[in-house]
Amino acid sequence: MSLALVRTRALACLEAPEVVVEVHLANGLPAFNLVGLPDTEVREARDRVRAAIQTSRFEFPQRRITVNLAPADLPKEGGRFDLPIALGILAASQQIPLKSLADKEFVGELSLNGDLRAIRGALAMGLASTRAGRTLILPCASAPEAALARGAVVLGAGSLLAVCAHLNGHAQLEPVVSDVCPESLPSAPDLADVKGQHLARRALEVAAAGQHSLLMFGPPGTGKSMLAQRLPGLLPPLEEDAAIESASVQSIEGSFDARAWGRRPFRSPHHSASMPAIVGGGANPRPGEISLAHHGVLFLDELPEFDRRVLEALREPLETGVVSVSRARRRAEFPARFQLVAAMNPCPCGYHGDPSGRCRCTPEQVRRYRGKLSGPLLDRMDLVVEVPLLEPAAMLALPGGEASATVRARVEGAHQRQSARQGCPNSRLAPRDIDHLCRPDSAGGRLLEQAINRMKLSARAYHRVLKVARTIADLDGAEQPGPGHIAEAIQYRRGLDEI
Repeated sequence: MSLALVRTRALACLEAPEVVVEVHLANGLPAFNLVGLPDTEVREARDRVRAAIQTSRFEFPQRRITVNLAPADLPKEGGRFDLPIALGILAASQQIPLKSLADKEFVGELSLNGDLRAIRGALAMGLASTRAGRTLILPCASAPEAALARGAVVLGAGSLLAVCAHLNGHAQLEPVVSDVCPESLPSAPDLADVKGQHLARRALEVAAAGQHSLLMFGPPGTGKSMLAQRLPGLLPPLEEDAAIESASVQSIEGSFDARAWGRRPFRSPHHSASMPAIVGGGANPRPGEISLAHHGVLFLDELPEFDRRVLEALREPLETGVVSVSRARRRAEFPARFQLVAAMNPCPCGYHGDPSGRCRCTPEQVRRYRGKLSGPLLDRMDLVVEVPLLEPAAMLALPGGEASATVRARVEGAHQRQSARQGCPNSRLAPRDIDHLCRPDSAGGRLLEQAINRMKLSARAYHRVLKVARTIADLDGAEQPGPGHIAEAIQYRRGLDEI
């Protein structure tokens, strides 16, 4: 038969829609036509497939070859279609049995000698093929990632020849079982390494317990970045569903490391990053840093140095947990449930307010520097804390603070209380739930009323104070936020007055 159908998968945002590779051989002058909205990488498959078939000692048919990637209106990009195109040609020319392709899907990029190279998006394809009830055959380097999908039947192959031997029944490919070893990666830095900075350490614990956004400000070298890097070590491991969501985003981007399975991602982009790099975008939309930090931490150092449009674009995802990227021909939606941690200096030189008088910035320069952060963005910061210069005695002393494991135990206890009470972290409480679940006792309510009048808190700021107070109460194991919890939560809002 001169017609063969091979199933494979494309990538569209976080999904892996099915693509049917239709290969037809006809009489006439030898030609190789590829249709179905392929991009440049896919069109170049003609040369890779021809060389791979010939070097694998199969016969490349000298006929008119037409390859259609259906559906025709779905853009196709990447080298993952090499393997199914090659198999379709071999099946149409009766060099492998057509019936052996029926219950399988194939993805993989071919080298000129027939070896299979890794592809991105393997996990998304593994999830999709599992839902379809088919076996997925892909390169050995990508097979463990695809096998993370629960119930997936994944076969890893090293070359086109190995795949054909399996289809012809000469040698069987072994099923791949994911062998993720999170312990093989170095552990997160320990909070015990931080000297002094007791207020900032406490704010970091509160932020971890309720997954609140945190802004640290202070002179250079006081430990702001050091503290932020230790936040992932205070957070509990991801549950399986959340781990799959996080890994799927990273898999689409090609940055997934199976050894980091279950760990919360920590992303720290440079302040020169563009809008598409942070938010996501492109002609074929791909996830940005806020999506790669899904269920993890996004750390923005030197916050005022970021382009203001980039910072303003964070406001909606911080509230909704998703980001929509619209282009003329395509619209994509990516998850972006990240925890924002930011750091900044008090002025361009970094030493504003230093008693030594090192700062040479004019009041106008300081105002313009801080003015890069809009009020609506600052209003979305749950905790704002100063990280001052350490005293000489504190710098000379040995580290004596609590270790990450000790703090993490308290954080996990707070997470368990929140999960049992409302099924989500306090930072994600809806407005209708805040008055019910975060209502303070009578003394705490009077203190909060005074703070609203004196600090002129907005409705959003009021809700954020209540959520932070609820988190502090969870750390203490209290049923209701009391005046002490309210006072500490208000203290973290007062830092905004200094910015």
